[in-house]
Amino acid sequence: MDSNAGRVDILHGISLEIAKGESVALTGPSGSGKSSLLMLMGGLDRASAGSVKALGRNLGDLGEDELARFRRDHMGVVFQSFHLIPTMTALENVATPLELAGHSDAFDRAEAELKEVGLGHRVGHYPSQMSGGEQQRVALARAVAPKPDMLLADEPTGNLDGVTGTQIMDLLMDLQARNGATLILVTHSNDLAARCDREVRLRDGRLDEALAEAAE
Repeated sequence: MDSNAGRVDILHGISLEIAKGESVALTGPSGSGKSSLLMLMGGLDRASAGSVKALGRNLGDLGEDELARFRRDHMGVVFQSFHLIPTMTALENVATPLELAGHSDAFDRAEAELKEVGLGHRVGHYPSQMSGGEQQRVALARAVAPKPDMLLADEPTGNLDGVTGTQIMDLLMDLQARNGATLILVTHSNDLAARCDREVRLRDGRLDEALAEAAE
């Protein structure tokens, strides 16, 4: 990958195809390249070699503004650390991306999504007034509100306790099924990986061929 510090070789010889509507778990030890691969898939990092294609578009051919619009129109991203705007309410956090995309009903759609994740009573609360699980629910609502074709999640349950993590897993899988989106998630949770259609395991920046062969 190319970064501000120059070229960084993290992934090697990755060849992976994911079908529309499929749910895929990226697993492997810490430092194996899972999050780096997810960031490449989302166009959040640039590949220094090879190509990354999403929905028929070669992401390497798109400029930064084009990439931003492509993500806005087609992708929802959920991070481990939520990335909510602290000075905005739950409703505003979910509605803002919809407003930027030009949706005139942004606040109505945002409120509907917050109700879907069980936060209809928290629309006027700020992130600091919510638990970690509630903040992750807001992040999920924000990601799915635009009805994205692809949903990318990086350790969505990593900062949550077991019970809350299970609730978020249930919501994530339900939202993916309801919207028919392709789901790609990074996780250390065997339970979450088992609920996906397929598990792709990485080790030292490469696909774990032993796992791939065992699955055949």
